[in-house]
Amino acid sequence: MRQKQLSLIRPLLCVLISGLMSTVSWSNSTETGADQQKYTATETETETETETETETETETETETDFNLLYQIPSWIDAIPTFLPQQSDKVIVPPLQATEKQSWVDRKQHEIRNWTGRTSHKIDNWFGKPDPNDPASASLRLIIDNSWNKHDNYEIRPRLRGKIKLPTLERKVSLIFGDDSLDNELKNNVAITDENPASTQDKALDRERTRESNSSLALRWSDFSKRLPFETDVDLGVRSGDDIYLRLKASRDWQLENDFRFYAEQIYRYGIDSENYLRTNLELTHARQNQAFLSDQFSLTYADQQDDDLTWDNYLFRQHQFFHNNRFAYGLYTGGFYNNNDLRLNSWGPYVSWRQPFVREWFFLQGDLNYLNDHREDRSHFLGVSLRMEALF
Repeated sequence: MRQKQLSLIRPLLCVLISGLMSTVSWSNSTETGADQQKYTATETETETETETETETETETETETDFNLLYQIPSWIDAIPTFLPQQSDKVIVPPLQATEKQSWVDRKQHEIRNWTGRTSHKIDNWFGKPDPNDPASASLRLIIDNSWNKHDNYEIRPRLRGKIKLPTLERKVSLIFGDDSLDNELKNNVAITDENPASTQDKALDRERTRESNSSLALRWSDFSKRLPFETDVDLGVRSGDDIYLRLKASRDWQLENDFRFYAEQIYRYGIDSENYLRTNLELTHARQNQAFLSDQFSLTYADQQDDDLTWDNYLFRQHQFFHNNRFAYGLYTGGFYNNNDLRLNSWGPYVSWRQPFVREWFFLQGDLNYLNDHREDRSHFLGVSLRMEALF
């Protein structure tokens, strides 16, 4: 906007100066009032030069501000570090080399084949399959473990599956399991679960586990090429009898100086759960073969939650020391907005490590944090989480 204004102002200034110069030339050839007209022309030229200098200074200040933002990643890279260099070296054997070595490997192989056969059978229900675009399936089995001195030990089994059905007219998939996993960013840096436990006296909340993993829905993806963002529409049932409609829109922007911005908006309406709205934002500075900086922010409104709004923010730096490895450390801040009261409820440092363990299809992730909780009157305390994840 400012460049457009400058492009309009400059030609006007040129016209004005040309007119003034013509006036000065005409006044030099005239004896009456010559001194007064020369003084007027000189004064106007001085004012014009002053305005031009002010505009130039403002442009320089703006450029300096942007250059300062762009310099921050360079300053962080310049800090001495004892950490190893970035690497994509493979440390576990490939899937094909281990699928029959042990009972566990054979079971993983059987489940993977079963999900593939099931996807083909379901795809056949809706039409003739295309060999160039076959049906496919993916399955995640997750066991989240967490401990802190206030909430003690908790275990949370989670399941999420997806079956792609290309024979249908649109990009349709059958999805099932814990739908809250889809509310997180795809590369969410920390172990999180937005479904609170209903009881505190048991390590395993069977009721919550059953309800959280009982979602079943059909998903239409990218149903319109005219829209400038990616879309998902889910129609299904969750928590046993909560029929819902879910909309998701997302887009990725590649910015200057190796910055990238990603945004997604999720809205869900359920007969029982009613309104749910979540915004996920991610700003990342990433260069090839370098550790990257990122900030992940989420804002949530839900009729079933106690607060009007809740928010979480992870500011972190992430390294990769071998293939599929992730080492991140940073600062977490979270809070709420309720009854016109905006609060920073929790903050503190955290560290996260994720890697394949022994097999290509099995992952371990450990998180360590040191957070507080103003609402529960808890000062900073250690929290530990461990995620075991098997992919099929």
